[in-house]
Amino acid sequence: MRYHDKLTPTEAPILDIIGKRWSSLAFEPTPLKGEMITSLFEAARWAQSSYNEQPWRYVYASKGDPDREKLESLLAEGNSWAKNAGLLIISFAKKTFAKNGKENRHSLHDLGAASALLTLQATSMGLNSHQMAGFDTAHANEALGVPADFEPGSMIAIGYPADPATLPEALLTREKAPRSRNTQSSFVFQGKWK
Repeated sequence: MRYHDKLTPTEAPILDIIGKRWSSLAFEPTPLKGEMITSLFEAARWAQSSYNEQPWRYVYASKGDPDREKLESLLAEGNSWAKNAGLLIISFAKKTFAKNGKENRHSLHDLGAASALLTLQATSMGLNSHQMAGFDTAHANEALGVPADFEPGSMIAIGYPADPATLPEALLTREKAPRSRNTQSSFVFQGKWK
């Protein structure tokens, strides 16, 4: 059950699933298991990527998993609310191409595409998701045993929606704030940069 859906003030029609996805802060502490997790990563699996390299990797833990503490310990203090999420994920991008060892300057772009599909899949399953930059990227590889050729992308909290009233006042204000985005005219230019 979604406790509330935020209005998405669009300038043009978009897919319903895109309008429903937003970065909630209120999560039930119910673990995600099995087929649900598999479906999330299956969506990421089918993202487009340069030369079909699929440079994304994900390390995850559900609430109650033995390694959950490792992921939670990497959260920035301001993101402690994410500990309630049923699933925590850290995404990584391979910095070099597997086929020739050269720099893959598109790897973070490709990782972003995979994570976008993952979060849209979560929305389609009635789950909330929230991607965060606020985690210890300097120590993520070491803490999770990730090779040095992989760069941390984002941490993603996914879980069942909770009543926003369960949040502390400062977070409740953020949760209830209207959605906003820059207008298309500020970032879309026909023919040349304006």
